[in-house]
Order: sequence, then C-alpha cells, then structure tokens
Amino acid sequence: MVKTVIIEAHGGPEQFRIVDREVGAPGKGEIRIRHENCGLNFIDVYQRSGLYKLDLPHAMGMEGAGVVEAVGEGVSHLKKGDRAAYASMPPGSYSEARVMPAAQVCKLPDEISFELGAAMMLKGMTVVYLFQRTTPIKKGDTVLFHAAAGGVGLLACQWARSEGIRLIGTAGTDEKCRLAEENGADVCINYRDGDWVQKVRDLTDGQGVDVVMDAVGKDTFDGSLDCLKPLGMMISFGNASGPVPPFNLATLAGKGSLKITRPTLFTHIAKHEDCQAIAAALFEKVANGDVEIRIDQRFALDDVAEAQRALEARETTGQTVLTV
Repeated sequence: MVKTVIIEAHGGPEQFRIVDREVGAPGKGEIRIRHENCGLNFIDVYQRSGLYKLDLPHAMGMEGAGVVEAVGEGVSHLKKGDRAAYASMPPGSYSEARVMPAAQVCKLPDEISFELGAAMMLKGMTVVYLFQRTTPIKKGDTVLFHAAAGGVGLLACQWARSEGIRLIGTAGTDEKCRLAEENGADVCINYRDGDWVQKVRDLTDGQGVDVVMDAVGKDTFDGSLDCLKPLGMMISFGNASGPVPPFNLATLAGKGSLKITRPTLFTHIAKHEDCQAIAAALFEKVANGDVEIRIDQRFALDDVAEAQRALEARETTGQTVLTV
C-alpha cells in the first residue's frame, strides 16, 4: 500500500484526498517506480480544476523521479534499480510509488539528482520543443516570452542565452524581472507598469519579434499578436490566466500573415524515440551548465494543496518540488 493523492471531484485544492492504494506488478510495456520527488506544474492545476477533464476519481501529478523497482515484458531501455525521471500521461506522480507506461520514462544521468530530475522534466522538455521542434529559431532571432520568471520561463531565458537568441521577457513585478534578466533575458518588462506592447515594439525598433511564447493565455493573447513582425509565429502553450477566447482567423492576415500554433508537450513526446531524444537534449544542457535548475519551493507530499495554492497565486518562482 502506498500513499497517493487523488481527486474525486473537480474544483479547488480542497478537493485533494490522500489515500492508501495497492501497487501491483507492472504489465507489458510498464514499469513500477518508487518516487523520491515529484514536480508541480500548472497542468496539474488545470486537471484538478476541470479545465482539462479527467475521469474521476483519479490520481494526480504528471512528473516524478525515483528508482525503478520492476520492469514489465517488452521494456528494454530501463531495468530494475535504474534511476529514472519522467513527465507523461496518465497522472499519478503525487504518490510514493506507481505502475505506469515505460515509453516516456527516461533513465536519469547519475550527475542529476532526483530532486532536479523531478523539477526539470516537464518544464525542461517543454523548453526543448519550444526552441527546437515548433518553428525554426536561429541565433540572432528575437523571442518574446511571457511569465519569464516562472518555472518554464527561467529555463527558457537560460536556453536562449546559450543559443545566442535574444529573449524579451515579461513578468508581474520588478523583482521577477530582475530574476529573468539574471537568468539570460536581454530585458524583462513589468507588464503592470505601462504599455508592455509598445515597449516591445520600441525594443525592436518598431519591427516586432520573430516568435512569441505565451503560456499566460487570455490576458496576453491580443497584445502578443501585436508584438509580432509580419510572418511571425505565435506559440500559445498555456492558459495561466484562462483559456484564449475564440477569435477571427482573418485577424492573423490583417496583422501581417501571422502564424499560430497551440502545441502540447505530450504530442511531442508521444513517440518513445522522440521523448528520449528531447530528454537527452535537456540532460546535455543541464550537465554542461548551460541550464541551471532553480528549485525555489519545496513542500511535503501531504502539503500538496498548499503548494498548488501558492502556484495559482503566482507566489512561486523557478521550480517547485514535492518530497515523497
């Protein structure tokens, strides 16, 4: 029997229940992993709230790191005793141990701790697909990144710096702006202090940016389109302020034949070989020091409701982990 966090109804953090569940042997294509740490992400909030519906009751959590305890038939890239980390469906990482599909579980290099592994997989692999797999971005290009002091944002700032890409960030306080700049943002705009769209235009001599990466959603969407240069790419990859409402596609033509995509990490890692390659790119950046995983908040698994409240209130910076 292992401790597992579940929800039985969608809603606020008060919906969490901590129960004891039996964990059996892995079946074909599965592993059993005992967690040391698990990660905290906005997708967990979306699933809990019902923005992303789950069949209930359901275990929670998308990201974890620990030790492989058993391997099912057909699994060849992992073995019992391996250190491993993952960010993948289905939810269930808020637990002491679980049985799960093995294809998206990755062997964790010895030089990367379990805590870092749990903190980096979902956000780090997101940064990899944003910069390497969504639209061509080359040295010298300019990217506008919203929430640049958040978990994904700080990694994106460092990634851009390591690739010679100019990153203009936005954040909600001067302190967060300084943090983004310390991590590699060329400049970070406090969007509460004046017209951030005009500031982006001024910083690009009126030309606009090549790419916008926006996980905020509703509150920044229209302004983000106004920051793009003709033929620019809008990558809308999250809904922190709420989902983007419907809009007229002709708007993209009128603003300069803009392009837009709404990707998810789980599409990019759906194939085993793609997932392993994306993880390898992330591990390389972390191992060589180009990207540092900053863990600013730690909570016990029992305090998961408090952790999610802090995340929703935008009181967190960097990464947050739960200790199992």
